[in-house]
Amino acid sequence: MPGPSPGGSPEREAGAGGRPRGPGRDRRVRFRLPHTAIAVPSVRDEEQLFYRRLEALAVPGPGGFGPLFASDGWSDLTEDRLLRKRVVRAGPDGPRPLPGQEVSVKVLGALEDGGLVERDPRLIFVPGHGDVVQVSPNRCAVQCRAGSAPPWAPTRQPRRARPQALELGVPTMQPGEVSFFLAAFPYAYGRPGSREPDVPPEAPLLFEVTLLEVRDGPDPQPLPPAVRLRLGSQRRERGNFHFARGDFAAALRSYRLSLRALDGPTAAPPGPEEEEELREQRVKCLNNCAAAELKLGRAEEALAACEAALRICPDNGRALLRRGQLLAEQGRDAEAALVLKRALELDPASKVIHTELSRLAKRQSPPSSTGPQNPRHDPMPPPSPACVGDLGCARTDARPVPGWRG
Repeated sequence: MPGPSPGGSPEREAGAGGRPRGPGRDRRVRFRLPHTAIAVPSVRDEEQLFYRRLEALAVPGPGGFGPLFASDGWSDLTEDRLLRKRVVRAGPDGPRPLPGQEVSVKVLGALEDGGLVERDPRLIFVPGHGDVVQVSPNRCAVQCRAGSAPPWAPTRQPRRARPQALELGVPTMQPGEVSFFLAAFPYAYGRPGSREPDVPPEAPLLFEVTLLEVRDGPDPQPLPPAVRLRLGSQRRERGNFHFARGDFAAALRSYRLSLRALDGPTAAPPGPEEEEELREQRVKCLNNCAAAELKLGRAEEALAACEAALRICPDNGRALLRRGQLLAEQGRDAEAALVLKRALELDPASKVIHTELSRLAKRQSPPSSTGPQNPRHDPMPPPSPACVGDLGCARTDARPVPGWRG
C-alpha cells in the first residue's frame, strides 16, 4: 500500500543528471493546432493505443484537460462534475462489481502534458476499502497454473497512493469494458500531488481503465492466518499514509478495515507466533484508531478504542497513556491517576507521564489564596505523527517515538 515512509517506495531508475525516471519521463508533446501530435517513443502496444485514443480526443492541447470537463460524450460520476467517464469499448453483458467484491483492472494514467504516470497491468483492490494490492501478472499466472497459491493471495508490494477516481469509477464498469476517467485533482492525487508516482500539485489526470475480472472479496472467506496478517498490515499502512496526509476519516476507515481483516475467519488455526502477531496488530490498529478519532474530535470513541486495546494487552504503554489523558480530560481524576501510575511503572523514565501526573496533582491540591484558580485540566494536546505509534504488547514505552508507522 502507498505511503511516504522510508523504504516504502521502490527505487526508480535515474536518468541523465540523476533525475528519477518514471514510465512517463522524457515523453514530450508538441502542439500543432488544430491537430495535436503526440510523440510515442514506447514500444508497448497498449501505450501506443492509449496515446492514439488521446489524439482522437484532441488532447493534450493548449487548454490541457480543461475543455474535456465541459465537452459532450462524457458522463458525470460526481455532482461537482470533477470526475467524468467516457466508455471507450463496452464490455459484454455482465454484472458490475458489488460492494465488497474484489476487482482486477489494467490502468494507464497521463498528465495534461502527456506524461505517463500510471501503468499497472494488473491492479487488484476492493472498491471502497481504500487499499490496493499490486500483483505481478507473471507471478499471478504462475500461481494460477501451478495451483501453488489461490488468486487472492497478495504479494508484498511497496505502498503507493491510489486515486479516488478508481475507487468511484471502477464500480460503474462491466467486465471487459475499457473506459476513460477524467479526474480533477480532488479525485486524483489531491492538492499536494504525489512523489511516487511523480504527480505535480493540483494536477488533473486522465485514466484508461480495463476491468479484467470481478470476484468475491477475501474478507468473508476463511483465509490462512498469514494472509489475514498480510491484509491487516497493508490496510493499516494505508491508514498511516492517509493520516500523514491529514485525511483522518480515510485513515480511520483503513484502520477499521484492517481490524476486520485480522478478525475474519481463518482456514486453519494460527500457530503461537501467528496468534501473537495477530494480537499485536490488533493493538496497533486500535491505538491508531484512537489517534484518528482524536483528530476528528471524537474523544468518547477514542477512549473506547484505547480500552479495546487494553483488553487485548493490559500493559500497552501507548493505550495506557492516552486513556489516562482522556480520563483526565473528562474530569475522572481518580481513574486517570491509577491508569497513569500503571503506565509509569512500565516506563519510569517517561517525561510525558510525569507531566500528566503533575497536572493531576496540582488539580487535586488545595488552591492557594493568592494564585489564580484553574480547576480544569489543560486540554490534551492532539496526537502528532510521532504519537500514532504502532506499539505491540511487547513494547510499553509511552514516550513519542520516531517512525510512527508500523
